[in-house]
Amino acid sequence: QVQLVESGGGLVQAGGSLRLSCVASGLTFNRYVMGWFRQAPGKERVYVATIGWTGSSVYYADAVQGRFTISRDNAENMMYLEMNSLKPEDTAVYYCAASSYGALRSRREDYDYWGQGIQVTVSS
Repeated sequence: QVQLVESGGGLVQAGGSLRLSCVASGLTFNRYVMGWFRQAPGKERVYVATIGWTGSSVYYADAVQGRFTISRDNAENMMYLEMNSLKPEDTAVYYCAASSYGALRSRREDYDYWGQGIQVTVSS
């Protein structure tokens, strides 16, 4: 059974930083493209960032480019999202996701497995 479990969320002031983690089990982690999505209250779940099998290829949504950094540790089946210069509009539930496609993916429908999500709240 595949499981993705996020951790590291919480409440932070604008301008602050948080680091999200995602641990994966039940899948061959280094064969999955991984991604982070987020969903703000009353809005659709949207793409944040994605990372390829080896971690050498990454891609970011325009809204987080230059502030967020995605990374992975295949030896530990872990993925991370370092979030800096946080803004109130970054407030959302953040989801970890795994895709069996061989290339970077930004569409929700291209992801096979999802975590339960974790709340990130940025106060002004």
